[in-house]
Amino acid sequence: MTRTASLSGELARRGFDDASHAAEVVQHLARGAVGECFSGEDTTWLEQCESAADPDMALDGLESLTEVTKGHPHPVLSRICAEERPLRRLVAILGGSMALSQHLFSHPEDLDVLIDEPSGWTAEQIVSDVRERVSRASEEHWRQAVSAAMDRLRLANRRHLVRIAARDLTSLEPEAVVDSIAAELAHLADAVMQSAVSIAGIEVEDADQVRFSVIGLGKCGAQELNYISDVDVLFVVEPASDDVSTDRATTIGTRLAAATTRICFSHTRTGTIWQVDPGLRPEGKAGPLVRSLGSMRTYYDKWASNWEFQAMMKARPMAGDQQLGAAFCEMITERVWQAGERVGFISESRAMRKRVIENIPAREADREIKLSSGGLRDVEFTVQMLQLVHGRADERLRSRDTLSSLQSLIDHGYIGRADGAELAAAYRFQRVLEHRAQLFRMRRTHLMPDDEPGLRRLARGLGVRSADDLTEKWQASAKRVQRLHQRVFYSPLLEAVVQIDTDELRLSPQAARARLRALGFKDPASALRHMESLTQGTTRAVAIQRQLLPVLLGWFAEGPNPDLGLLSFRQLSEALGSSPWYLRAMRDQGLMAPRLAHILASSRYVVDMVKRAPDAVQMLASDDQLLPRQHDELVRSMIKVADRHADPDQAISAVRAYRRRELIRIAIADLLDLTDLETIGAALSDLAGATVDAALSIAHRGVEDPPRLGVVAMGRWGGREMGYGSDCDAMFVIAEGEDDAALQKATAIVSTLRGLLTKPGPEPALAIDADLRPEGKGGALVRTLASYQSYYQRWSSTWEAQALVRAAHGAGDAELTGRLLASVAELRWPAKGLSGGQLNDIRKLKLRMETERMPRGSDPARNTKLGRGGLSDVEWTVQVLQMQRGSGHPEVRSTSTLPALHELTRLGAITPDQADALEASWRFASKLRNAIVLSRGRASDAIPTDARDVAGVAHLLGYPVGCASELVDDWRRNSRHAARVVDTLFWGKP
Repeated sequence: MTRTASLSGELARRGFDDASHAAEVVQHLARGAVGECFSGEDTTWLEQCESAADPDMALDGLESLTEVTKGHPHPVLSRICAEERPLRRLVAILGGSMALSQHLFSHPEDLDVLIDEPSGWTAEQIVSDVRERVSRASEEHWRQAVSAAMDRLRLANRRHLVRIAARDLTSLEPEAVVDSIAAELAHLADAVMQSAVSIAGIEVEDADQVRFSVIGLGKCGAQELNYISDVDVLFVVEPASDDVSTDRATTIGTRLAAATTRICFSHTRTGTIWQVDPGLRPEGKAGPLVRSLGSMRTYYDKWASNWEFQAMMKARPMAGDQQLGAAFCEMITERVWQAGERVGFISESRAMRKRVIENIPAREADREIKLSSGGLRDVEFTVQMLQLVHGRADERLRSRDTLSSLQSLIDHGYIGRADGAELAAAYRFQRVLEHRAQLFRMRRTHLMPDDEPGLRRLARGLGVRSADDLTEKWQASAKRVQRLHQRVFYSPLLEAVVQIDTDELRLSPQAARARLRALGFKDPASALRHMESLTQGTTRAVAIQRQLLPVLLGWFAEGPNPDLGLLSFRQLSEALGSSPWYLRAMRDQGLMAPRLAHILASSRYVVDMVKRAPDAVQMLASDDQLLPRQHDELVRSMIKVADRHADPDQAISAVRAYRRRELIRIAIADLLDLTDLETIGAALSDLAGATVDAALSIAHRGVEDPPRLGVVAMGRWGGREMGYGSDCDAMFVIAEGEDDAALQKATAIVSTLRGLLTKPGPEPALAIDADLRPEGKGGALVRTLASYQSYYQRWSSTWEAQALVRAAHGAGDAELTGRLLASVAELRWPAKGLSGGQLNDIRKLKLRMETERMPRGSDPARNTKLGRGGLSDVEWTVQVLQMQRGSGHPEVRSTSTLPALHELTRLGAITPDQADALEASWRFASKLRNAIVLSRGRASDAIPTDARDVAGVAHLLGYPVGCASELVDDWRRNSRHAARVVDTLFWGKP
């Protein structure tokens, strides 16, 4: 056997993947510039390579280092290779980080950082060293060579990363030192930022006129930074003297901030450092890059959202003017620790966490270390929420970094010791995973490798036997975090209420109430009573409730009304808790529990109906059950239900109960964003028509030889765009030639119909409004077809012709309604359009309606129907244009607003921009009206003035928690744009 073959076999046993190549490298090393270190009987150096994360890469790295010396011994490399411990550090770098290896190949002078035994440097030591390396030239020369200073800064950063990584990669217990490593990386970031600010100060003209400070946030502020990460910062500026204005200082500060950011992130031949992220500043990316201290104070006092205070928990002066930075941190700290008292603070934080999980790309979800459920962010959010709840009164909890904060929570009894220790262990392990994943290429990533070699390298670097074992260990860690994330935060509440024996510290009822209040519950005492009711006893139902309640509390807290959610859940559970399907679904159906919690905490409308039909919550388990039923199916089912009852009152009660269930179905699909506005309008209109048809069948009972009766749908019913609070506008027609007796019978049937549908009772009413009939309230309730034709030919007003634009078959005899609509076609679509007089009549009527119907003392700008740019403006504009063009263009004759608008746009009657403005306002107004009903349980045309009501409506419309004020601003902007179009198209203004 040859020497090469023998060596290859030994290397294969040692774990080298390409043993043949490795053997050649070993022989080449023995003949190289430092060959004496790699020849002979001593194979300690091979054992060092064997222990590296990637032995083959480590061996190749050694060969590459010897080659960069061009055959001449490098004194530092020779010394390192001759000594066991320095060589171990070198091999760890070469086998653990391709990026840092490449740096050493290009800059072998930095090998000297591996000679001495690694130890953590203080912040002062790192700052001093970086400053010295960056400024190794006179200031005059530096002014002429800023780019050279930037290059020196990048090289100094890489040199320190080699040193820090060597300590990390050679640690026997990397999880034990991960917080120390993270802190040192933050010290290095401080040093880099301080030098970058200095360079920027030379580059930016008049920089000496301002005081400029960089505030570290996030992991940087907490001094728990990753190897490569966006560095979250905030820029604060103040004039350096009284003769410099704040505006001038802000302008200069903005240039300084931009230059500092560019210095840190721009890429040159020496590489790059990291990206500076100022996205957590006031107003985010939309806000100014730099603010004065006074501007900061004003913003956080008046406009900051709750989540912004959580983001400021870790704020600390990082670079620039330290006194200014300290002044900002003192200002913001006071406000941060008051944030826990703000309404909905915790629920908003949890909602934000949920959104992060939902936004993880699907292809990365199963590899995400940081953001996925059970990842690093779950630990951080849990710790931060508990700090903010209790840190208001207990200053011992006000640490910045996660591990120290977690230990304080453990030490002072806010988290059980066993749970806290398990959270800390999982967090340390996942941080090490994150660090090692970043180290290989020095790229910003929070993902586990997606290739076998990458997983194997990560496993070897952590002393785990195989890639599969590492994956299993990581997934087990995530599961523990996921479980503890729920249990640690909520378990103390259950201990106080249910008095379960545990090893964890017990919280008093007062503390439990504070915790509930922090979650957003307005009446913690009542909430505790509800929880007691749900969790007392030993039945199977109670056992399941105990499992679900901690999670449900969090989901309730994500909604605008957690108290309503918990109360309603208790009432439902008392009604259905013993039902086998309910218990199984709540425990096992992944969709049902969170959906139910969301609905109960968001919609009084649905809650009020579900109380009457608790078994309707079964439809939450499947999307298929939330599809709206078709009109014909509804009619058949409702009539079948009615026919089961001989008594008319019982029959209509059954029909209205059936309608209630369908309303629940439609509303739930709406609340869960499983449908759109057009589908909701059509479904509610179909349901209204089916209900009227079924009620008609009941009203006909006992009437001998009843006449044929047709119901013409008008208004939003006719347009198939009803909302939850809409009445049914209708007209009633019987065949021509019917005698007075038939007319009386029909009138009696219609009166009975309206009474059946509005009769007081537990089931939701459906009002039928016949005011759009000829002559309005003073006209006959029912007319013959001939009477309608005669009236419309002789006496009808312009407004009546306009009302017919949205007329359609509603219920009853479709042949009759069809003949009536055909007979008034010329009235609806006049051959020559509207005359000037008719158009003036419509305008006068609209002006009078707005004056008479606008509630006295209300804000017209908040009225979604009668306010400028609201529903009435848009619909009347579209209807007028339909009447102008409908005769020659049948395609515009839709009874629905949006299809008509689209056809008018295609016809050229409206420009695309005008149509967009009208449609946006119409959609917004319609959604607003629906959301108001869903949230408050009652209809209103006006946006609520109470902040809590606005928050509830905004929540249903998808606004992030804490952004309710944007709802009103958005409505005003949309309606304002629509109003300008209406002024042109309807009112004829230039």
